[in-house]
Amino acid sequence: MKTITTIQEYCKEIKIPSPKHAFFDIRKFEDNAKTVNLKQPPFRHEFYAVALKNAGNNTEVNGRFLDSNLFFNSPYQIITWNITADWQGWYIIFDREFLGLNPSWQNFIIDYPFFRLDKVSFLDLPKVDAKITNNIFQQIFDEYHSDNKDKFLFIQSFTQLLLLITKRYFDKSTLNNENNQDNRTADILLVSRFQSLVDSLMTNEEASSEIRYPSFYADKLMVHPNHLNAVVKRITSKTATNIIQNQLLISAKALLMQTNLSVKEIAFRLHFTEPTHFNSFFKKATAFTPQQYREKHIL
Repeated sequence: MKTITTIQEYCKEIKIPSPKHAFFDIRKFEDNAKTVNLKQPPFRHEFYAVALKNAGNNTEVNGRFLDSNLFFNSPYQIITWNITADWQGWYIIFDREFLGLNPSWQNFIIDYPFFRLDKVSFLDLPKVDAKITNNIFQQIFDEYHSDNKDKFLFIQSFTQLLLLITKRYFDKSTLNNENNQDNRTADILLVSRFQSLVDSLMTNEEASSEIRYPSFYADKLMVHPNHLNAVVKRITSKTATNIIQNQLLISAKALLMQTNLSVKEIAFRLHFTEPTHFNSFFKKATAFTPQQYREKHIL
């Protein structure tokens, strides 16, 4: 089964125009209607998404007849749909790099438990809250397409509000449904705990260079390193080392864009013993030196 690793690749897969930004995208369903795959074969992607459907025929998403207005999915879930071109509404999609822009999302997967499910989930919002949620999507859309230099600060805030609304109704739904058994398996929860540890420790100045190695996290999680790597590989199709290096790159980009730390200071913050090692790692991953990336992508 195909696994999509970038939002640009996702847009190409479902046949819509490329996103304006690599780590975050927002769309109107009606804007996609002319080109999008109305019947999409199963695939996986590595992103978080929240969608609001305002109108349109009730058709199938992941084999379920969609009669709800709010739905969401998270990395490594299997996604498929059979929809009609008359849908109206919104969705946002973002990756772990976007999460790295906001320090308050350090424990994201813990704070927003609806992203720990093993399948796309659906909620019903009352009309009043659906209207409020629609307005939030509109605010995100307007900022996203603006020329404001600080637009992603606003997008982060509006997205957090959207997630809090989703969490409120997810919590109510969970409390009202004693038979809700959609929580991820032990393996997927282990991957979530692993990713949360990586996210929280990567830029911790009190940590050591050990945080760049899977054995460190295996010890924290009280599992054998081989078991951790096997579970991560099975769930994500990546090795534990791949996950660590990806978060290392996300953290490096965030520090370059959001702080005035020198490249040397960032290298030491990320536990490289030599700045030259950091420069080599970053250029191999992005084709830019850290300084070139800062000059090109600074908000």
